Amino acid sequence: MSGTSMDGIDAALVCLSSSQPQLIATYGHSYPDYLQQQLADAVKLDDPITADLAELNHAVGETFADAANELLTRAGIKSREIAAIGSHGQTIRHAPNAPRPYSLQIGAPEVIAARTGIDVIADFRRADIEAGGQGAPLVPAFHKAVFSSTAENRVIINIGGIANITVLPADPTLPITGFDTGPGNTLMDQWINEHLGSSMDYDGQWAAGGIVDNSLLARLLSEPYFSLAPPKSSGRELFNLQWLSIYLQKRDISPQDVQVTLCEFTAQSIADAIRNHAANTQRLLVCGGGAHNRELIRRLENELNIRAVESTLAYGIDPDWVEAVAFAWLAKQALEGKPGNIPEVTGACYPVILGQVYRH
Repeated sequence: MSGTSMDGIDAALVCLSSSQPQLIATYGHSYPDYLQQQLADAVKLDDPITADLAELNHAVGETFADAANELLTRAGIKSREIAAIGSHGQTIRHAPNAPRPYSLQIGAPEVIAARTGIDVIADFRRADIEAGGQGAPLVPAFHKAVFSSTAENRVIINIGGIANITVLPADPTLPITGFDTGPGNTLMDQWINEHLGSSMDYDGQWAAGGIVDNSLLARLLSEPYFSLAPPKSSGRELFNLQWLSIYLQKRDISPQDVQVTLCEFTAQSIADAIRNHAANTQRLLVCGGGAHNRELIRRLENELNIRAVESTLAYGIDPDWVEAVAFAWLAKQALEGKPGNIPEVTGACYPVILGQVYRH
């Protein structure tokens, strides 16, 4: 799995022989600097569909294969013991509302299969989009299988580059819902990188020293995306520094105050989504990199009147690895011919099997 932060690859070795996934081993593989720069350039392309991304696609596939092989080496597991690799790929553009909707992930699954000797399931989003859906978020089906409870209403909030929620009612007859709430870490990460050269605001320490600019916060929250009804999904195509610069024009705000305002912006946009679409939530389970941002979690807790806000670690899966485990689970669904989407979440007209199989 590699998300919108584009900082590297999360490789997870998962046993799925029982209802509760077992995380056997993990490995974080950084992108080389040159490849990270090429990916950043590709994201900025006006039209990535018509651009020549063949070499970049191949290079990303090789890097994914390196990550998988290194994970197996460190775990002492042979490739023949692996049923399949679920590869999300690296998102270059997510455009579910384009005249011809699409979501473009690169990472040459055929290269991964050849380099690892393992079958690969990839291209998870296309089938849902062809069925009329957004192609995202795709993890709610996994959240339902692993984290739902008939004893209480739960919400899973994944705070990656973009944040998304999954609403899990205690009543099994009620539908599972979910959507992208807006920015998670992406704006905070991009802002601190531009001003301090850091890849992230560790524990929200820089943000914690600033003062929220309420006027700026109100303008950010006026973004039309937040008033759209689900199903909806988003990405860096919308929430980026160019978007932010529009709201910062002719405003004299210190970089640190902008950072804490962005932190509050993420917390409030998530809280608004929960208040508007899951008002009866009794427990909030947090995963993704944002789970480690103590300033963000503190602000989120202040916004919500929920008795329990916990990491998914308390329920069996490290918050850093939930999404990687989810795509292993989705790969297993594909191999077994089972649907992986939830139409109420993505807006698809019907359930579909997600992903294409690339044989080694």
